Amino acid sequence: MSMIEPAVASNSPVAGAPVAGTSAAGAVSAIEDFASEEARWTAVLRRDEAAEGRFWFSVATTGVYCRPSCAARQPRRENVAFYDYREAAEKAGFRPCKRCRPELPPRAERHRNLVAVACTALSTSEVPPSLSELAADAGLSPHHFHRLFKATVGITPKQYAAAHRAGRMKQALDSGTSITEAIYDAGYGGNSRFYEQADARLGMTASSFKKGGRGMSIRYGTAQSCLGPVLVAATERGICAILFGEDRGTLKYDLHARFPEASFELAETESDFQIWIEGTLAFLKAPQAQFELPLDIAGTAFQEQVWQALRSIPPGKTASYAEVADAIGKPKSVRAVARACGANPVAVAIPCHRVVRSDGGLGGYRWGVDRKENLLTRERAA
Repeated sequence: MSMIEPAVASNSPVAGAPVAGTSAAGAVSAIEDFASEEARWTAVLRRDEAAEGRFWFSVATTGVYCRPSCAARQPRRENVAFYDYREAAEKAGFRPCKRCRPELPPRAERHRNLVAVACTALSTSEVPPSLSELAADAGLSPHHFHRLFKATVGITPKQYAAAHRAGRMKQALDSGTSITEAIYDAGYGGNSRFYEQADARLGMTASSFKKGGRGMSIRYGTAQSCLGPVLVAATERGICAILFGEDRGTLKYDLHARFPEASFELAETESDFQIWIEGTLAFLKAPQAQFELPLDIAGTAFQEQVWQALRSIPPGKTASYAEVADAIGKPKSVRAVARACGANPVAVAIPCHRVVRSDGGLGGYRWGVDRKENLLTRERAA
């Protein structure tokens, strides 16, 4: 059975937001190492968040049960019992700890859900809610919510709303809408408001964009990732390239080959560009999450159809080139699907590494089969 769900637009609102995760080795140990009571007690002593959801423990002297990472005063070993399910602790007569709230989802998941709700509000509201409104809905202070949102998504709520508004502007222009109509449809409220922000949000004027964006400005930087040297490039609208290579020179050549008419600026030491680099590096460590940083990518209609289908393959799963072709309603286009995977400009963010041969073999990968195997192994372990 195909692991592909109905394709959705690459710029549609997302259901979640990325958070830093454990490595493949860490994920495997989380499954194996908490089977014994000795390992579970060690996790309690360490307040190990990697043990979340693996077990719960009760304390006889207080009558409560807790999650492994509970920050309350640590109990004596002889007063502790372990349970595979929290319902078992409740059945044994213990009540939830008021400090760690073990009856609720893990804190990271709760934070992820809060940010997901905020992302939806920012991307669907005609007038984006203020930071204070978002924080109030999340039940947090504005400062705490701002820090949480940026740590989770990689950019601030204001930057997220601006990027989404620019995306709506792009869609309107692509569909042939006049510039004035596109400005109002995108929610700018007027020509003057749009032109105040046009250069910062689109990286070019609206008329230049409508002509294909010739002369667009791209900032880029390189870094060392868990998969080797990586280059991240972005316009003011979002990430336009994530490339792997063996060295800085090769990466730079690849970027220029993909955007021969653009102008480039090395920006890896600039603090605002670190948002893109750090967010990408965090995602590469946890590819089982959903990539939430704004993307600014374009391809042929067929390529974009394939890329949308790839994003619907669940982490840890794979689909064959034939299954992708079936999913987009073009079962005879298997080779064209493979070429579209090879043309993917944003490694991992659009998960072409999840496409394999019909016989289960890895097949090819634009950035090396070893990287492909590494990513799949990490996702399956998590």
